Amino acid sequence: MTLLLADISDHTLRLLPRAAGAYILAIAVRQPVTLTQRQFAHQCLVPGIYFYCGSARGPGGIAARVKRHCATSKKPHWHVDALTTLPTGQVTACLTIEGGDECRLRAQLCDDFGLIASIAGFGSSDCRDCPAHLLAVAGGEGTALAMLKVLQTSLDQTLSDRQGLPV
Repeated sequence: MTLLLADISDHTLRLLPRAAGAYILAIAVRQPVTLTQRQFAHQCLVPGIYFYCGSARGPGGIAARVKRHCATSKKPHWHVDALTTLPTGQVTACLTIEGGDECRLRAQLCDDFGLIASIAGFGSSDCRDCPAHLLAVAGGEGTALAMLKVLQTSLDQTLSDRQGLPV
């Protein structure tokens, strides 16, 4: 099952599933970000829209992980925290997939929309096959939301086909 939050608010975040799965965050980076983690050697991200593909397998599932990413003030833990803390940037939309796989989502975004990794290794330090889980989106928030809607429709169709159900 998929869920698209086109607007991030306390109300919409309550809709998130507590199941394990994967998610895509649309992040609006509002100012240049120089990454301080040693492995990125002070590389810089320019302002724009980015997709971050992640997974949530622990307690609280997708809901707990995405709510944390959407919090504008938090102690940094993951690479993406450098982008989701105000005033740097914030999560503007989210697509969740119960039971989903972050690497497959990243691959589908790259295949369907020609997206490329922004910074090698970003968000994929535990992944052997993906160059990064952060992808730059050409265009604004509207473009990113349209891409997520297309992807959601495709994923829902695939899930329906597997279960033999109408969409």
